[in-house]
Amino acid sequence: MASNSSKRQAPNLQASVIEWLLDSDPSIRWQVMQDLTNAPPEEVTAERVRVATEGWGAQLLALQGADGTWGGAAWNRGWNSTMHVLMLLRDMGLDPASEQARRALELVRNHVTWQGWEAYEGNPFFAGEVEPCINGQVGAVGAYFGEDVQGIVDRLLTEQLADGGWNCEAENGSTRASLNTTICVLEALLEYELQFGSSPEVTEARLRGQEYLLERRLFRRKSTGEVIYYDRKDGRGDGQDQPAFTRFAFPTWWHYDVLRGLEYLRRAGVTPDEHVDEAIELVESKRDPDGRWPLEVQYPGAMPIEIDAGEGLPSKWNTLRALRVLNWYAAPD
Repeated sequence: MASNSSKRQAPNLQASVIEWLLDSDPSIRWQVMQDLTNAPPEEVTAERVRVATEGWGAQLLALQGADGTWGGAAWNRGWNSTMHVLMLLRDMGLDPASEQARRALELVRNHVTWQGWEAYEGNPFFAGEVEPCINGQVGAVGAYFGEDVQGIVDRLLTEQLADGGWNCEAENGSTRASLNTTICVLEALLEYELQFGSSPEVTEARLRGQEYLLERRLFRRKSTGEVIYYDRKDGRGDGQDQPAFTRFAFPTWWHYDVLRGLEYLRRAGVTPDEHVDEAIELVESKRDPDGRWPLEVQYPGAMPIEIDAGEGLPSKWNTLRALRVLNWYAAPD
């Protein structure tokens, strides 16, 4: 595919697909209005306000315990912990300035601590723990909601590997970065810059990590150019028809995939070039005859609430995300 912007075409926004997306939860509607239909800002704002009081956002907020936690923990191996719910609320666009967000975050800030290992036992939630994949997610939600995550950011800057990425297995001797860990850290650094402003140290580290993705065309090995088929972290790709990282999930949690990588580049304001052409072709190839994208992966684990139709079915979240990535790619330089 040519990377000349004059040859790029904006996605065909079928009216039926937009109507389908708008017939949804406020957390999807306001993003469709902002990113796909260019609705007036006051209408977008009015719809976004509803995330805190209606639908999935309100349901998640109502599940918070008196101790400030969701799921009784800062983090767990399901998807219903404090960290995971805050990730969902960020994805949904809960307004950090809303009364509901401020109240929920105050409870987290004042009461939730990390438990389970002496290296971080008793740490306040927004101080994080020790794994860069988890700290990346905590840093991203903390920065989004305006919390002090400077300590997490400082730690992540010291953990960047020589190839530009990050890996939770570095403490066990790994010297090569992981796409899974790297995307979590990149999102944290970007969110930090968007909320608090950039600094030379943060920007330099983020751009090095960003280059790590681009050098690999988002899903190929830098050394050989081969598609990364097998994800050693969780076995994705092993016995599957599609390689690891090419199957689109939502929520993604700590997992990397091509659509998540493209969403990061879009939010970072990267100008698309030949490094993303093949990834964009992959996204386009997954559109069904009705103009929608399926939920290809739903990771096992306890969800606090259900926010999609189910694995294998058309996904409003993936369709929204794919269409705005294609819009970003097609935009003039």
